[in-house]
Amino acid sequence: MSADPAASFAGLPGAVAVSHLSVYDWEAADGFRGGTPHLHLTCSEAYVVTEGRGAVQTLSPEGSDTTPLKPGALVWFTPGTIHRLVNEGGLRIVVLMQNNGLPEAGDAVLTLPPEYLTDPETYARAVRIPEAAEAEQAAVARHRRDLAIEGFAVLRTAWEAGDPEPLLDFQRAAASLVRRRVADWRSRWEVGAAEAARQTGAQLDRLAAGDDSHLAEARVHTRFPAAHSKFGMCGRLDTYDVLGSDDGPAESLDTGREGP
Repeated sequence: MSADPAASFAGLPGAVAVSHLSVYDWEAADGFRGGTPHLHLTCSEAYVVTEGRGAVQTLSPEGSDTTPLKPGALVWFTPGTIHRLVNEGGLRIVVLMQNNGLPEAGDAVLTLPPEYLTDPETYARAVRIPEAAEAEQAAVARHRRDLAIEGFAVLRTAWEAGDPEPLLDFQRAAASLVRRRVADWRSRWEVGAAEAARQTGAQLDRLAAGDDSHLAEARVHTRFPAAHSKFGMCGRLDTYDVLGSDDGPAESLDTGREGP
């Protein structure tokens, strides 16, 4: 149900999510250091580079590309874009994610080889970060990173050879894996990004009618990281709980932290 249209949305502007990311420095079989290639199903993602140097490798039906990253760079991409962060030295990023609550609830699929994408349970076993000592978590995160790079290499090589089918097959598999979560995502979107937009519309209507009562609801919100140095897909994450509803933070699902 929609909140009071006179109120101000309590989440971050536009119901985005924000985190600080220190990109993995682990070397992969291809000689690059960095994170785990993956795509998002419904959320655009943005990087604001704060320290270091690197690149983001991307693959989508638009093509294969590598975008350099340095301090001050702002890069973003839309759902369906496979992306892999490469760390060339001390790469740190502020990550902005569309639809706060959805990325944390599984809106990402890693580019694992096809045998791991057959059903949600098989996929979850391959990507889950266990509740364990840090060294074990790091080993699992690195192993799933390497599996995803293996799958990504196949997709990228096929695309560059003029064969788009492996990429399209992966996108179809990713959509199938998350289908059972769509109803939950819709609920999160309704109280998040959709509610933020609705409240803006209601405020515009009231201002047009000479009603400024929503200004009496003005508030200041402050947050510090709720979690530090968690193992994400692309690196170690400091995350914030900034949902705009009374539901509290999104739960952690199959992959541990479903962040960048």
